[in-house]
Amino acid sequence: MAIDNSQSIDYPRRMKKKNVLVTGAAGFIGFHVAQALSSRGDAVAGLDNFNNYYTPALKRKRSEILSNRRIPVIEADVCDFETLKKIIKERSITHIVHLAAQAGVRYSLQNPHAYIKANLEGFLNILEICKENPSIKLTYASSSSVYGLNEKVPFSIDDRTDKQASLYGVTKKTNELMAETYAHLYGISAIGLRFFTVYGPWGRPDMAYYSFTKAILENKPIDIYNHGKMKRDFTYIDDIVQGTIEANDLDSKHAIFNLGNNNPVELGHFINVIEKAVGKEANKRYLPMQPGDVISTFADIKESSQQLSFKPTTSIEEGIPHFVEWYLSQGQYI
Repeated sequence: MAIDNSQSIDYPRRMKKKNVLVTGAAGFIGFHVAQALSSRGDAVAGLDNFNNYYTPALKRKRSEILSNRRIPVIEADVCDFETLKKIIKERSITHIVHLAAQAGVRYSLQNPHAYIKANLEGFLNILEICKENPSIKLTYASSSSVYGLNEKVPFSIDDRTDKQASLYGVTKKTNELMAETYAHLYGISAIGLRFFTVYGPWGRPDMAYYSFTKAILENKPIDIYNHGKMKRDFTYIDDIVQGTIEANDLDSKHAIFNLGNNNPVELGHFINVIEKAVGKEANKRYLPMQPGDVISTFADIKESSQQLSFKPTTSIEEGIPHFVEWYLSQGQYI
């Protein structure tokens, strides 16, 4: 299964064992990153608040798997500053991979306060921890959403990002500004990663590939926005894990990188690949563009390739069947 691929990757930049705190460890990306770090020999502890943005049962199952692999997942919130400080001290943390956040573009239209609290207040606490412990290396999740209404493709880290399309994008852009300011003022090390539409086994149920697969198998219609005329740079989880760990190992004070597949796919073709993997045709319901969405995402990964040796290798024709295999064997029962 694809879940184990990231555990066998060789990361030659690693010089010595690290004590790593992965926030959002019961989340999709955090779950995979925590396993990969532990498998290469780092001491890893996770933190998650197990909120109900999507079914906590999936997060509990991920946490159970991590615990079985001797990766403890502490149930706590990044907004709890005193608990964060205690964890950092007790576990002699040397590196933080900060993946905890309120995710989702459309949900930010419904519950904006959740994004301000988790993504801004929570991130401020992480930065304050690093300020008090400047030897700690921070790697944090940004998002392709920061490119907002930018129409130039591919999206380069040098592009302007001051025209946001969603509050979620605003919070992630704000995180980048906050990290840059703390690096400037206090000399902390902070690397931001702009993730592009991550998918794969143990993924988030609110993502299109997951909800499409579920609906097709249950003979329910799927909603296709902008009549399918949208493109996304779908990036497989194993590729994201590789880039994240390389960033965690990089000796840099402050930097931003794109982690995307560098190969945008039109939504219609993406659905065709899911249909083929599932073995059933979808009942499609075409709808207009939704507020907060963008037409296309496309990652320029020049800097990521040069500095992180980031080389995404998984096409959707390979990655989607891995996800469907997982969903049929486990996902649909959680």
